[in-house]
Amino acid sequence: RELLKTQLRAILRTKALNIKIMLPMISKLTEFRVAKQTLEEIKDELAIETKIKLGIMVEVPSVAFMSEIFAQEVDFMSIGTNDLTQYVMAVDREHTELAKEIDHLHPAVIAAIAATAAGAQKHATELSVCGLMASEKLAIPVLIGLGITNLSMTVSAIPENKAFIRTLDFNKCRDVAEYCLKLATVIEVREYLKSQFN
Repeated sequence: RELLKTQLRAILRTKALNIKIMLPMISKLTEFRVAKQTLEEIKDELAIETKIKLGIMVEVPSVAFMSEIFAQEVDFMSIGTNDLTQYVMAVDREHTELAKEIDHLHPAVIAAIAATAAGAQKHATELSVCGLMASEKLAIPVLIGLGITNLSMTVSAIPENKAFIRTLDFNKCRDVAEYCLKLATVIEVREYLKSQFN
């Protein structure tokens, strides 16, 4: 907690007008509440009255499937697809042999993202997606179809993906995402998406 206080003080002392603080690896609501209370304490200590947006990374299944509850309390959420995929699939992405089993287009990962998006939408909570999935052309229609409106991707992927997004129809993306949720394997998902967006 002392380290958290030190970091929050450093952020608030910048006195920037557009500060947004995002907490990584939150797994339960009590963790967020403690961080929020700590932020309020530091604001009082530094006599800062400005509203500071406090959000979370959605990286573990417990948050993805309880997103509606989190969405009532956080200012924004960002789905970290690299870690979320790792934890949904129970595979260490740093493991040389096992890493090839990880795929963010697995139906279970798509279901976790769908659950997060549904929870965020119920409370109009800002939601974005980052990680490798946000940069992969084949995954973008699925994310858009699930209602994701903010994608954080590698700079080199932006021009091509921006051009691709301009060609997409939202209703088709929604239908595609719903169909992907009914598939049983990542192979089926990838083959289906290739057939739709060659």
